Amino acid sequence: MRPVIVAGNWKMHTTPADAGELARTIGARTRVDGVTVRDALAGPDVAAPDGTGLAVGAQDVHHEAAGAFTGAISAPMLDGLATWVIVGHSERRRDACETDELIGRKLVAARAAGLRAILCVGEQLADRDAGRAHDIVDGQVRGCLAASDPAALGGDDGRGFTIAYEPVWAIGTGRNARGADAAEMAGAIRAALASLAFSGGGDDVPVLYGGSVASSNIDEFMAEPAIDGALVGGASLKPDEMAAIVARAGLTAAARAAA
Repeated sequence: MRPVIVAGNWKMHTTPADAGELARTIGARTRVDGVTVRDALAGPDVAAPDGTGLAVGAQDVHHEAAGAFTGAISAPMLDGLATWVIVGHSERRRDACETDELIGRKLVAARAAGLRAILCVGEQLADRDAGRAHDIVDGQVRGCLAASDPAALGGDDGRGFTIAYEPVWAIGTGRNARGADAAEMAGAIRAALASLAFSGGGDDVPVLYGGSVASSNIDEFMAEPAIDGALVGGASLKPDEMAAIVARAGLTAAARAAA
């Protein structure tokens, strides 16, 4: 059974003090077994060995383990600070001109250091309107994973590696994706993984939805069996919003566990 994951991406917001207070506030408003924020990330038992609970993630990582790269953060430098990392976010692709090949190298570096990675893929509005959404996302998955060993990326149970489908056209544009859109693209992602020889045909790899996720639309995405959670942007900075999203994800997690 794939885990249900809710990742909050705070981007370039909060200070260390603000982040702790925000985590405490979300924790105080969230009461869901298995996904509860506890003790503002303090203590060794926050993240359970099976991946449930809470963990800290980094928003990016360098593709080299060390070197003369001023301002960059390597995967080994994150040891003890984070257990997750996001690679290939649309804003990194846009603002830093990151290519699929570079993102793939970051993914390999992160997994080699034991970080659990969230690989982001997704098409632009022009691509969707032109009917190229499947081709773009398929190409991104293949381009990022071309030089990777599927077993090394996923680990024994596939949980070391997650993909977030984030349609760029649905981020802050007022144009929303539907649950069916996300489920269809999750199918395309897993088809690409299957063709790359991922175990179980890619069925072990969680696929999240990320694109203006809010409490008002999370139900539509979590109702899709192909979707395993959400990568939440702006709403993750709002305690009530994030608590509601986590609560809805908890219902899905409980239902899957009982099935």
